[in-house]
Amino acid sequence: MATPPQTLEPQCSEVHNDESELEELEKLEADVKQMAQKILEYRATLPDQLKNTLASILASQRPVVATHLEDWSEPGISGDPDPDAAGLAESGKGTSLAKEDQDTAEKTQLLKQKISSNVSAMPVVLKRMKECMSRIDKLDSCNGFIHPAFKRKRTS
Repeated sequence: MATPPQTLEPQCSEVHNDESELEELEKLEADVKQMAQKILEYRATLPDQLKNTLASILASQRPVVATHLEDWSEPGISGDPDPDAAGLAESGKGTSLAKEDQDTAEKTQLLKQKISSNVSAMPVVLKRMKECMSRIDKLDSCNGFIHPAFKRKRTS
C-alpha cells in the first residue's frame, strides 16, 4: 500500500512539468507573435524614416546664405544716415553675433561628425537589415509550417 502514494507523486510532478512547459510554450508563442508584429511595423515605417532622415541630413548640409538679414540691414532702412553711429549703438549686438556664429560653427562641426559616424555605420546596418528581411521572407515561404517546438501537446 505504500506504493500507490509514491506513484501519485511522480504523476503530479509530471502534470506540473507539462503545465509549466505549456505555459512556457504559450509565452514563447506570444513573444514570437509580438516580435513578428514589431517586424511588420518596422518594415512598414523604416523606409519612410530613413528617407526623412536622409532628406533632413541633406537639407542641413546645404550652405546657409544669410541667417541674420535683419541685423545686417542697410543704414537707410533704419532711417539713420550715419552708419557709424548705428554701429556704436549696436556694438553689443556685434559681440553676440560673433558668439552665435561660434556656437553655430561648433554645432555644425558636431553635426558633421555625427553624420560621418552614421554614414560609416550604414553598411553594417544595411547588411543586418538584409539578413533580417531574408529571414522574414524565409519564414513567410514556409506556408504555415509550425516548428514542433511551438506545437501544443494535446492532453486527452
